[in-house]
Amino acid sequence: MNTPAPRPATGALTTSDDTAPRMSIWAPLSVPIFRALWLTALVSNIGTWMQTVGAQWFMVEQHTHPLLIALIQTASAAPVLLLGIPAGVLGEFLNRRSILIWMQTLQVLLSAALVTLTATGEMTPYLLLLITVLLGAATAVQLPAYQALATEIVPRRMVPMAASLSAVSVNVARAIGPAVAGVLLSGFGVAFVFGMNLLSFAAFLIVLVMWRSYRPNPHQAERFIDAARAGLRYVTQAAVVRRMYVRLGAFVVPASVLYALLPLIATQRLSLDSAGYGLLLAGLGVGSVGAAFLVPWFRTLGANRTVLLSSALFGAATIGVALSPWLFLTLPILAVAGAAWIGVVATLNGAVQSFLPVWVRARGLSVYQMVLYGAMAAGGLASGLIAGWIGAVATSATAGAATLVVAASQLLWPLLETADKKRDTFALPLADAVNDIDGKSPTLVLVRYDVAEEQEAAFVQQMSAVEHSRRRTGARTWALYQDREDGTWVEAFGVGSWSEHLQQHQTRLTQYDRVVIETAGALALSVDVNHLIEHDSVIGSHTKPRPQHATATAPTRREKTP
Repeated sequence: MNTPAPRPATGALTTSDDTAPRMSIWAPLSVPIFRALWLTALVSNIGTWMQTVGAQWFMVEQHTHPLLIALIQTASAAPVLLLGIPAGVLGEFLNRRSILIWMQTLQVLLSAALVTLTATGEMTPYLLLLITVLLGAATAVQLPAYQALATEIVPRRMVPMAASLSAVSVNVARAIGPAVAGVLLSGFGVAFVFGMNLLSFAAFLIVLVMWRSYRPNPHQAERFIDAARAGLRYVTQAAVVRRMYVRLGAFVVPASVLYALLPLIATQRLSLDSAGYGLLLAGLGVGSVGAAFLVPWFRTLGANRTVLLSSALFGAATIGVALSPWLFLTLPILAVAGAAWIGVVATLNGAVQSFLPVWVRARGLSVYQMVLYGAMAAGGLASGLIAGWIGAVATSATAGAATLVVAASQLLWPLLETADKKRDTFALPLADAVNDIDGKSPTLVLVRYDVAEEQEAAFVQQMSAVEHSRRRTGARTWALYQDREDGTWVEAFGVGSWSEHLQQHQTRLTQYDRVVIETAGALALSVDVNHLIEHDSVIGSHTKPRPQHATATAPTRREKTP
């Protein structure tokens, strides 16, 4: 990336792609395997949403409580919240194609059971919720692997477009699937809709099985718990990513109420049958498909403006849907809502995938999915409870007002700028490395800086950025001390294991981290580094580990620091 640009007055989120020649969002489809996976994943996602609508309508036909109807959305989303972190670790270190094949096979089997039980009249509301939860669990495991895989198989310059296309696929399917399901429900029934979902899953599975040329990128092995903690640590310490996730969750909780309660609005407010409900969903679909063609324009507008405008439009549209007494007025309002949903979710998804470094991409995306689906589950549960108390119309109107408040809050807490965050990986060789240290040994790194008095204020300020860099890439503890005898400054940070510290050097640093660390070093007259291994880890060892030591005497000849 280029040198940092002045912060736009609007606080627009920018990336290195913003200054590059504009590339069509459809460019990744020129890669044959990406095209095949994207198209069949789109069909599979459409089937998933058809199944969701079919399940909701089954509940309506059974005259169940509004809470059970809303819980269909919660049952689909909650597993992603519960399994997101383990799924991210699996997607980071296992063969991603194999994960997709196994999970897609499980979904085919579960869908076959769903069709059989429904067609034979053996399905019950609670059994339907159970199968929905299991399908959601399979989706939870495969989501991080698929999203990371999709950006792995296209050229680097196409990664932002591939990320946006993946988000568009999910969200267009969210609208098209329910719309198709609504039409099919009136003519063929719930079991037929479930059968179409089964066929969509099978189509994606066939493409995965036939794709034999995939070779996973090599990864250095990590312990499962350590890998999970590293992923969470990165997300919590990366302010850019953290702000995106907070913004996503704050929007989705109230915004998901419209999707959860639309069946009740159709029947109670507009007195529609399943065909009329299908028309409402078609309105959402038209807006979502139209928004897919606006994604390149969204990129020129900037993420902040896009998310702010789209959030406000969705909130206003939700209120409009709740208050509209006529179908012909509700349909265009729903089209606006569908486009606005894409504007928020696809923009944030593309920004996250473009920003996450390679070493933590699947784990970071798993947290993204946890936020998205967790917020949907919370919104669905809350809407069901509140709708049972004050009604679906009042609940939807209230949710629309809450979404407007969320949009307004972005004026105070905009997304953070990323133009100065260089994302290329930077390998930092470790001076005098040895191989006789137990890789599992907890490690303490001490970096001593000799800083002139006139540079101390700037140095202390810069070390705040160094702290965030260390914590993002693996440090569990961090502190800055000053030696009261000679006035030197000592940075101390602890890493869970020696092997994890080696990964800090080899795979986890970006060019932005390099600039942060080297800027701090340039403010010192000399830099001295020591690596200490925890005492309990070396008791009984036949080989006494040698301390890792590096010394520098001048900024221009400074030894590389961790």
